[in-house]
Amino acid sequence: MELSAPLAYAADPRQAADDAAALESAGLDAVWVAEAYGFDSPTIMGYLAARTQRMKIGAAILNVYSRTPALIAQTAAGLDAVSGGRAVIGLGASGPQVVEGWHGKAYDKPLGRTRETIELTRRILRREVIDHHGITDMPLPPEKGGRLGKPLKILSRPVRPEVPLYVASLGPANVRMTAEIADGWLPTLFIPEKAHQVWGTPLAEGAAKRAPELGSLQVVAGGLLAIGEDAAAARDLARPNIALYVGGMGAVGKNFYNDLAVAYGYEKEAKLIQELYLSGKKKEAEAAVPDEFCELMSLCGPESYVRERVEAFRAAGVTMLNVIPVGPEPARLVETVKNWL
Repeated sequence: MELSAPLAYAADPRQAADDAAALESAGLDAVWVAEAYGFDSPTIMGYLAARTQRMKIGAAILNVYSRTPALIAQTAAGLDAVSGGRAVIGLGASGPQVVEGWHGKAYDKPLGRTRETIELTRRILRREVIDHHGITDMPLPPEKGGRLGKPLKILSRPVRPEVPLYVASLGPANVRMTAEIADGWLPTLFIPEKAHQVWGTPLAEGAAKRAPELGSLQVVAGGLLAIGEDAAAARDLARPNIALYVGGMGAVGKNFYNDLAVAYGYEKEAKLIQELYLSGKKKEAEAAVPDEFCELMSLCGPESYVRERVEAFRAAGVTMLNVIPVGPEPARLVETVKNWL
């Protein structure tokens, strides 16, 4: 099992990169850079490539609406070049509030767009001449306004002809597709003890159609990390994030994370969290998050307990443990856990 961490989101990216470099020295294997509607991630990932030597640099995630498949492939090739072959590209549909509200794009055909982006990105990185017509047209045909376009292949020569492509997915159809065609999976709010009951069937169905040359599906999941006799209190730091996702990421009936909480068995709590959050009562929404939810998606407690949590994530199929160190010595926490893996 590898060890990774998310880059501090909305922080000073230069300071965050310095912190990531320190964690690399402590044994961290990868860092993941979010985007949402803040700083763009490719710029920061390029800076991280210059500040680090060994760790993988992952996008978590590039959405498949605001960038064309060709641009995503160019980003993958460019990051892989400046990092010396350390790029990992996480893809996903994001959500309608960001896609429509921020990027001004219709939130349509999320699965088809993701599948097509993966197919085209792989073909482009192999330096194929692209003549493709689906959701994306390459080149744009005359009946859609094209005049001078012709089939092209990427001008640069990628460092690797295959950059790993991971997908952030939650719903059954999307998870099924991820298990079939992606190199890796980036689930959110992952509870190892409950993962199989939610995703076991779609993962198995997708794996049954998976090409052998892809190898096994890599899975990235984890949570807050704190080790010590009083470290269990750090679990409460997960409350704002859980409340944000379950309560505020989408309208009623259109929140994938709320659906996930329901599938985990927290139906009444998920409804209450959403009602409170959407009515502006964020602190009350945080308080409504079940203690069990906070505990099971984190790794906080005495050393023996945290070791058990690590093994629970491993048993659930996690191949890269993604942790958020809590406390004044994040490098020490990373080094400790890395020695267990």
